[in-house]
Amino acid sequence: MERIASIERKTNETNIKLALDIDGEGQSTLETGVPFLTHMLDLFTKHGQFNLTVDANGDVEVDGHHTTEDIGICLGQALREALGDKKGIKRYGNAFVPMDEALAQVVVDLSNRPHLEMRAEFPAQKVGTFDTELVHEFLWKLALEARMNLHVIVHYGKNTHHMIEAVFKALGRALDEATTIDPRIKGVPSTKGML
Repeated sequence: MERIASIERKTNETNIKLALDIDGEGQSTLETGVPFLTHMLDLFTKHGQFNLTVDANGDVEVDGHHTTEDIGICLGQALREALGDKKGIKRYGNAFVPMDEALAQVVVDLSNRPHLEMRAEFPAQKVGTFDTELVHEFLWKLALEARMNLHVIVHYGKNTHHMIEAVFKALGRALDEATTIDPRIKGVPSTKGML
């Protein structure tokens, strides 16, 4: 069973085509127009062992907000679609990732209940041209559209780039664990009988 999905989203602000293969090899082809986000999605893909293609054109002459937000929406929709009925998945994932002086933790529950809890205080408001507040925007839209519980904690750090990089690596690893098929699980991992 292939766990893949393709999403297209076109608005007056962005035009995005995104394809996700959950059972990939960590390969990415990314054109986002937001260089720092491209870097983070590449890390996410590599550490999650997904295959991800993003072709995004947005109003980056304004700023990276709409493009970042809409890529989060599309990625969440693709994840939800690719997971299908979620039969046999582990459902939960947890990953700690150190990045030099920074330590991030991401915990996910593919519960069909969207929620984001984020505990992170970034020292800088920008990394290059990227507004660091967009990390929250991206993660919230991802959690909302994937309909997952997403908890992100940056335990400590001094370098904003390192802190955000640790988050995206941990996100990939936590989702890799949560989406893994466990042959011991019959049906979905819930006493409710559905996710």
